[in-house]
Amino acid sequence: MKRLLIALAMAITSFYSTLAFQFDQLIKPATFEQVKIKQFEDDGLAHYSYAIHVEDKMYLVDPGRDPQPYFDYALSQNAKIVGVINTHPHADFVSSHLEIHQTTGADIYVSSLVGAAYPHIAFDEGDVIVLPKGVRLRAIHTPGHSPDGISIVVEENGKDVAVFTGDTLFIGDVGRPDLRESVGNIMAKREELARMMYQSTREKLMLLDDAVVVYPAHGAGSLCGKAISDANSSTIGQEKLTNYALQDMTEDEFVALLLQDQPFIPKYFPYNVDVNKEGAPAYRVSKLAVRRLEKNSKPQKGLTVIDGRKQADFKSSHIPDAINIMNGAKFETWLGSLLAPETPFYLVAESHESLEELISKAAKIGYEPFIQGAFVYEQSGGDKMAFFDKEEFDKNPDLFTIIDIRNAGEVAQGKIFENAINIPLPELKDRIGEIPTDKPIVVHCGTGYRSAAGSSIIQNALKKSKVLDMSSHIMDYK
Repeated sequence: MKRLLIALAMAITSFYSTLAFQFDQLIKPATFEQVKIKQFEDDGLAHYSYAIHVEDKMYLVDPGRDPQPYFDYALSQNAKIVGVINTHPHADFVSSHLEIHQTTGADIYVSSLVGAAYPHIAFDEGDVIVLPKGVRLRAIHTPGHSPDGISIVVEENGKDVAVFTGDTLFIGDVGRPDLRESVGNIMAKREELARMMYQSTREKLMLLDDAVVVYPAHGAGSLCGKAISDANSSTIGQEKLTNYALQDMTEDEFVALLLQDQPFIPKYFPYNVDVNKEGAPAYRVSKLAVRRLEKNSKPQKGLTVIDGRKQADFKSSHIPDAINIMNGAKFETWLGSLLAPETPFYLVAESHESLEELISKAAKIGYEPFIQGAFVYEQSGGDKMAFFDKEEFDKNPDLFTIIDIRNAGEVAQGKIFENAINIPLPELKDRIGEIPTDKPIVVHCGTGYRSAAGSSIIQNALKKSKVLDMSSHIMDYK
């Protein structure tokens, strides 16, 4: 009953959040007189980064791995990048802060609690960066997602007008508190961090003026939260009104609510925290170091092969034991979820253009050093997989073992096939033994993207079984 009530509360606040943004009249955002703010979006990682500039001085907030978009924007604005501010060492992507510093001479600002190994200036509670025309950037310590997290308040002529909240406050959500238990300069248990989040929101962020514009580091689809809105900005007042985590509740109630139903933690998250604390190598140089092999090369036996081609191409012919993570919006997330850091692997694509794109995506999570070779594959005599026959399945679904690889939270919202066995994709390799082999096996997810990887993993482990990927046909049953 408690779980149901919490789910209902989240659904209600989500509804009101959508309504608020639809009419966009509840809380009017502050207007900027001097400062210019540019938001950059990486859709694959649901990551937002920012440029703040006044006249010819530009500061970046939480930049992604590829620094070129920031360099190009600075050039277009006739501005010089003089500073980079990290709200915390991110877990879900590699930042280019060190490369930007090495290229432009920009100072790096980060909390002293991070224990950063790169040259930096401590930016802690109350510290201020002064820009031209009365604009100031003020740090406030807002732990919760991470113990060393800060938010950055933008002041114009003594008035707060915007806040960059990193992974502390999202639109419609707050950051998850369970990612820093075993990594980082400061380690804290999830309950301790959840209590920090309660205090950071109530005693820091919610005390800002209602009109202050909220700029988070992530949007919908990020695994750094569990119910993030698809809006890319908001206001403090709007979030106080509509965000489920900012409603009136005791600290204990908040902790219970926040810790419940958090998504899985990808394997690469702790690794990225460490990389971001040290500072990553230059993006383009590191990508160029990846070995490009001849078309249809033969990988070294025993090493993992990640095949980024379309499902149909993979099923028609592929390298034995390859895993089919299609080149899509979430390739990098699933690469880092299914493959542990330091695992050597080969990368396969259908074209040179696609191959370069996959290498770039792997680099966003710092996996490019682990690529043993990358090549185009177009052979027709490789391993094959059977194709799903919807008409045959619909005659009698009971003749098939159905494996639902969605996350537990998705399944809790409703099963698609009553007799399906739920084994979330990140757990699939370790739980293959739970899959009955007396019938053909049908694999499904929520949209048809993840089932390509899931079905290939099962087929690799159960070679004598007939494994079928329902792929996008799942949409006919929802």
